[in-house]
Amino acid sequence: MFQILKMAFRDLGRNKRRTLLSALAVTVGLGLLVMMSGVLVGEMQGALKNTIQLFSGHLQIRGLNYDENKISLKWDDLLENPQALADSVKGQYPQIVDATPRLVASGIATRGENSRGVQVVGIDPDAAANQVYRQGLIEGEFLAADDREGILVGYPLADKFELEVGGQVNLLVNTSNGDVVEQLFTIRGIYTTNTFGYDESTVFLPLAKAQTITGAENRASLIFITLQDKEQAESVAAAIQSPNYTVVTWREMNAMIVQVEDFANAYMSIFYLIVLGITATVVSNTLVMSVFERTREIGILAAIGMKGRRILAQFLVEAALIATLGVIGGIIFGGALTTYFGIYGFPMDISKMGLTGILITNRIYPVLTLDNLIYLSILTYIVTIVASFAPARMASRMEPVEALHGK
Repeated sequence: MFQILKMAFRDLGRNKRRTLLSALAVTVGLGLLVMMSGVLVGEMQGALKNTIQLFSGHLQIRGLNYDENKISLKWDDLLENPQALADSVKGQYPQIVDATPRLVASGIATRGENSRGVQVVGIDPDAAANQVYRQGLIEGEFLAADDREGILVGYPLADKFELEVGGQVNLLVNTSNGDVVEQLFTIRGIYTTNTFGYDESTVFLPLAKAQTITGAENRASLIFITLQDKEQAESVAAAIQSPNYTVVTWREMNAMIVQVEDFANAYMSIFYLIVLGITATVVSNTLVMSVFERTREIGILAAIGMKGRRILAQFLVEAALIATLGVIGGIIFGGALTTYFGIYGFPMDISKMGLTGILITNRIYPVLTLDNLIYLSILTYIVTIVASFAPARMASRMEPVEALHGK
């Protein structure tokens, strides 16, 4: 085996440029795959994190009849005395970081000739779960619990309507009895979560004001719950379950993200094979050229007694050395790319992508995972070796007499 390895090093060194170009092809191919897998992981992790933080929480307590798709404001669908319920569950379970009521209604924001359907969310401005909006404030000030005329709007909506802090926007809101009420609100602040679709379509009111304008009185659509660890969701949900309400976990609320991730992984697997197929073709061509250049040498080796399987092994070892060099380079190249963009991110114009139901930020940060790195490295190695089998087999099957007469 040592002799075969020594001969493989010698043979690859005969044409260093071609060997390095072949290894470079493997390096670039693997590096790009590592980068693309990092983008996919970062996108899905970011989408899930944003959705939990902004929309679903780790848990939600809802009324038995509540349907989030209909955004119902009927009293029978809402939770009565929501703050007392939120304080109760928060006080009983140390895993709960925060539990806060939210009232969700549908509405239309208008200013001049501009109009936009929005989701109106009534929040407790002082709740820890809502501090993400305070931290995302880019102009003005945050809402106060007793404010009856203030509203918080997202930057995309403010930009579209040319809204400024202190300016006004008209809001039409559905009510619990099926009517529509209208009020002129003053812009207290403009926020961003760097999630275009969410920021453009979501406006916030203090909970008390939202309850008054919708006629919900002392009721809320849900209790928004955050936990110390999202993996605690099932156990906490089971503990706080009651016949008076229903508890929904983040897994149930974000099933679409899981499905999209599964589809994306399947699609990326095809992409991986295409890129590796191109890379493997380069390596295969290198070995084919090597076979033709060394026809007489192969004939001599066969004539002095070297068996076909040893010649086959000789070329496979050469392919393995090229693959090894390329994989090492690919890990370094792909790791460096993913780390760099993991810090600075990829800018994404989400407004032109038409995505709904998934909260993807305006900048994606790739994530390098050890599992993906190992998987792609092994896959690259295997594909490269398999691609080299055909030229290696061709060399091992040469007849000594014909090979000796080859040029």
